[in-house]
Amino acid sequence: MKVDLTQGHVGKQIFMFTLPLLVGNVFQQAYNMIDSIIVGRYIGKEALAAVGASFPIIFLMISLIIGVATGATIMIAQFYGAKQYDKVKLINSTLMIFLMVTAIITSFIGIGLAEQIFRLIQLPEELIPQAVAYLRIYMLGMIFFFGYNGIAAVLRGLGDSKTPLYFLVLSTIINIALDYVFVVWLGYGVEGTAVATVISQAAAFFSAIAYLRYKDDIIRFKITDFKFSRTLYIQSMKIGLPSGLQTTFVALGMMAVLGIVNTFGTDVVAAYSAAIRLDAIATLPAMNFSAALATFVGQNIGAGKMDRVKAGYKATLFMSSIISVSISIVFYFFGTQLMGLFTTNQNVIDIGVEYLVIVSSFYILFSAMFTNHAVMRGAGDTLIPMFITLIALWVVRVPASVFLSKAMGVDGIWWSLPLAWVIGFVLTYIYYRTGRWKKKKLV
Repeated sequence: MKVDLTQGHVGKQIFMFTLPLLVGNVFQQAYNMIDSIIVGRYIGKEALAAVGASFPIIFLMISLIIGVATGATIMIAQFYGAKQYDKVKLINSTLMIFLMVTAIITSFIGIGLAEQIFRLIQLPEELIPQAVAYLRIYMLGMIFFFGYNGIAAVLRGLGDSKTPLYFLVLSTIINIALDYVFVVWLGYGVEGTAVATVISQAAAFFSAIAYLRYKDDIIRFKITDFKFSRTLYIQSMKIGLPSGLQTTFVALGMMAVLGIVNTFGTDVVAAYSAAIRLDAIATLPAMNFSAALATFVGQNIGAGKMDRVKAGYKATLFMSSIISVSISIVFYFFGTQLMGLFTTNQNVIDIGVEYLVIVSSFYILFSAMFTNHAVMRGAGDTLIPMFITLIALWVVRVPASVFLSKAMGVDGIWWSLPLAWVIGFVLTYIYYRTGRWKKKKLV
């Protein structure tokens, strides 16, 4: 169901729009986490480390495309807010054509270069065979992953955050069931986990296609009607490419940090793999409030209602901060029990808890930084956030990881992340206060 975000109670609208996004992404992260739990408990810490090492690489492979989809979401939100429905349809078909082509290319690259990539980031030798097997199978499902996320991006731009949730719930249930069947019952190892993920992603994609084809009144999925607009593609790239490059540089930074983590051995890699699973779920509220605010800002800028944009910023900052502090408290007191879900190895648990305590203490800054980013993205100003991310990541986090790991050991790697968040928050807030992002609107 599409929602007009240009009228009504600001805080309530943003919260209600965020809720389905958050629940959906929790489900998405849940089946990734359950993958890791089943792998860690039924196969071993080596398999847990191997699967965990694959995710920064997968994130890198999809990061640029995620950014381009973000650009399309912003355009759809502004065109929808301005009631320009013909352009909404055209940007949808343009996006889907682009995603299908890039999905095929990404799959070939991932399958062909899997082993070389793991050796490049110095993954311990005993982990490489399982990591390669997992990644190659996972890459076969890229066309489903890109396709579903493209459709979800379009629906979010229209103000519909509930429908994608239903497809994610279906996908998660299928994935969990198949994980148990392939790994626990049939003993297929990490390959079984990857196959379960591909099948579940296909289920989400085909369900989303069926919805667009038969239910949506503005966008109907019909391949024969697809048109590629070079003008709108270039426009979406101008908005989305900086976000895509930003996400790509984040992914490269994750790989660089993983390369440093890998030098500390299998226990540290396994602990990091489990801890970042929990970290990914913990940061979802801030990221989903940010996504909701970006759509809210896009629609209201399209409608010329700048007073609502400011009110939305304040409401989002308040709500996401409260949730971030609550999660930090949970991790501080229950970190050991949460890490114990993944493994019974006490050394792995202790290392992971140290990560959670250090990083979670700064979640409030992370949420504030993402709120600042959301206003800029919603306005169509994605270039400056890209540069700020580059500074926080490549000028602060990666060099700090190298230096602090030598001075403090593995804890130094963990401290580099909140240090980067501090710098990122300060820079995004300064730019938000300048108001220059207001000049980037499309309509």
